[in-house]
Amino acid sequence: MPTTYIDLSQRVAHGTVTTPGQPAATIDHWRTHADTAALYADGTSFAFSHLNIIGGTGTYMDAPAHRFDGGADITSYDLDRLVDVPGLVIDLPHGSLGANAVAGLDLAGVAVLVRTGASARFGSPEYVVNAPIIGADAGAALAAAGPAWVGIDGPNVDGTRTGERPVHTALLEAGIPIVEHLGSLDALPARGFTVTAIPLNFAGLATSPVRPVASVRTTGTAPVDS
Repeated sequence: MPTTYIDLSQRVAHGTVTTPGQPAATIDHWRTHADTAALYADGTSFAFSHLNIIGGTGTYMDAPAHRFDGGADITSYDLDRLVDVPGLVIDLPHGSLGANAVAGLDLAGVAVLVRTGASARFGSPEYVVNAPIIGADAGAALAAAGPAWVGIDGPNVDGTRTGERPVHTALLEAGIPIVEHLGSLDALPARGFTVTAIPLNFAGLATSPVRPVASVRTTGTAPVDS
C-alpha cells in the first residue's frame, strides 16, 4: 500500500524565535568555504555549521529533567516509544481539552497528537495568544492511559496564566515524552498513520529539538482512516 511521509516539524532559520521571550536561533558557520579553501586541493573546500540554540527551539521534546530536578534526560527514552508508533489525532480548535475527549480510548503505546490549528501562527506574536491547551484533568487521564508520547501543534500543553503546569507534571512524572510546536497536523487523518520522533542523542538535555515524521497509508490519493 502506498505511503505518504509528512514532516510534522516547524522549520527553524537564523533568527527564529520559538517562544516569545526566549532566545532566537543563531545559525552561522564556524568555518566558511572561503575560510577553508586554502586547506585543501584546488577547487575543494568545506563549510562547517555552527548552531547556538536552546533545547526548546522549533519542534521539541521534553524529558522528565525539564520538569523535575534530577529527572531523566532526553537520552532516557527507549526507541520503541519513538519510532514507527501508531498515531491518533484529537481535534481541539479552541479552549481546553477535557478528560472526556480521551475517556474510553485505548491509548497505550499511541502517539496522541492534539490538533489546534495554532501552528499556522507559528513565529507571530499571535501564536501564543489564547492558544488551546490540554486541561489538567485530561493530562492526568493521558498519563494514566500510557501513550507513547503526547504532542500539540501549539506553544504549550499547559496554560500559562498561572505558574502551575499540571500537564507537564503528570506526563513527565509518568515518563511520557511531550512534543510541543508540532506542524502540519492538518495533513493527517484521525488514525491510520504511524509517527517517528527522535530527539538528539545528547546527554544532559532536558529538552531537545526533534523532527517528527508521519507515515500515512494511502489508497490512491486518499489516506486510510481506520
